[in-house]
Amino acid sequence: MSKILIKNAKAIVTCNAKDDVFYDSDLLIDGAKISAIGKNLPAEDAEVIDGTGKFVYPGMVNTHHHFFQTFVRNLITIDYPHLTVMDWIDKIYRIFQNIDDQIIYYSSLTAMADLLKHGCTTAFDHQYCYTTTTGKRPVDRQMEAAAQLGIRYHAGRGGNTLPREEGSSIPAAMVETTDEFIRDCERLIDQYHDASPYSMSQIVVSPCQPINCYRDTFVESVKLARDKGVRLHTHLGEGESEGIRERYGMRTLDWCEKIGFIGDDVFYAHAWELTQAEYEKIAKTGTGISHCPAPAVLGGFPILDIKKLQEMGVLVSLGCDGSATNDSSNELDALRMAYLMQAYHTKERGGSVSAYDMLKVATINGAKTLGRMDLGSLEPEKGADMFLVDTRSLEFTGAVHDPKNLLARVGVTGPVWMTIVNGKIVYADGHLTGVDEEKLAQEGEEVCTKVLRNQFPNYWK
Repeated sequence: MSKILIKNAKAIVTCNAKDDVFYDSDLLIDGAKISAIGKNLPAEDAEVIDGTGKFVYPGMVNTHHHFFQTFVRNLITIDYPHLTVMDWIDKIYRIFQNIDDQIIYYSSLTAMADLLKHGCTTAFDHQYCYTTTTGKRPVDRQMEAAAQLGIRYHAGRGGNTLPREEGSSIPAAMVETTDEFIRDCERLIDQYHDASPYSMSQIVVSPCQPINCYRDTFVESVKLARDKGVRLHTHLGEGESEGIRERYGMRTLDWCEKIGFIGDDVFYAHAWELTQAEYEKIAKTGTGISHCPAPAVLGGFPILDIKKLQEMGVLVSLGCDGSATNDSSNELDALRMAYLMQAYHTKERGGSVSAYDMLKVATINGAKTLGRMDLGSLEPEKGADMFLVDTRSLEFTGAVHDPKNLLARVGVTGPVWMTIVNGKIVYADGHLTGVDEEKLAQEGEEVCTKVLRNQFPNYWK
């Protein structure tokens, strides 16, 4: 197993339980894990990285995304801010139904590259785009992409089962049966789910959303996930509750609770339309919330009061969300946006979360949300996932005295200096280390044009 010694780092921000920051210190990586942090550690046979002027942070953990949407972005013809969520879904799904597995592969590479370049080392993706042309290959293609780039990947096997004629917004080409969905979830778990420490791949059973699925899809998802010991995820509380009430006579969270889709092995995306009592129920059950700031701002939705939720005991993590409602896979940008959004609540409640609090939401909270107690902070025996920021350039002058709050407070949202995942350098000096970026970018553009731009010329103006 290879060793890496980061020598004489200006600051190592651990995000551990004591919120330790080590100054002018070393960090030793031994294989997949952190071995030691301290001053004057022996280099032995390790590769030495000069940490002079560098701040070291735990790798961020993204807990909600839709990689396939990376090729359906920067389109003012489908303008998310001017549509309700349900209207936007109805319009954009007409494009999604044409996506094939090549789009899945190259759009996933694109999103993963963006994440790695901006300090994200573990990514959860909610992959619900299964069409007649993708077949059952999307997660397999994503695993292929993740292995190429070296990112730690948790695949949410999503799906939609309720046809449009029965009240969903799903085109026929994107509808699966519950049996199809469950059988493929089981296949993926058996093939890719690795529950061992420092695992690089896991599977989350993730039916897309209650409004677009049959009840039995969620019931069978709970059965399978609990039997296999994997986590559960869905969209919840993003504008669908009235539709669920009309269909079932109750709000979405009550519906999920009734069928068991709630608990400390479950996390929901968004959750901005929930009531005080519902947030209390989420806290009591240990259910997580993935907060996605970009779509909330773009859609003009209520801004989660993260400090209040944390005081209630809710586990909140950070997600980029899909590019069609964000247009970016930059987790540092999401961190900055989330921090600034919390200022909305400051005067009302006499205080808000700090920039460092938000960093912990994006790191250790994300790891807990995914059940990864081996990740999320920099300390011995934790997985060797981290990113380095070089603070010696002029734009950092006057701000380096507080490394804990620097990122979100100052707005460090550009590419980092280095990203390390599982003890391997995957991004350094502006380049991904294991792939030919220019070649992949060109191939991806050709696929996007062939499969999507040529079929929907009025959207790509």
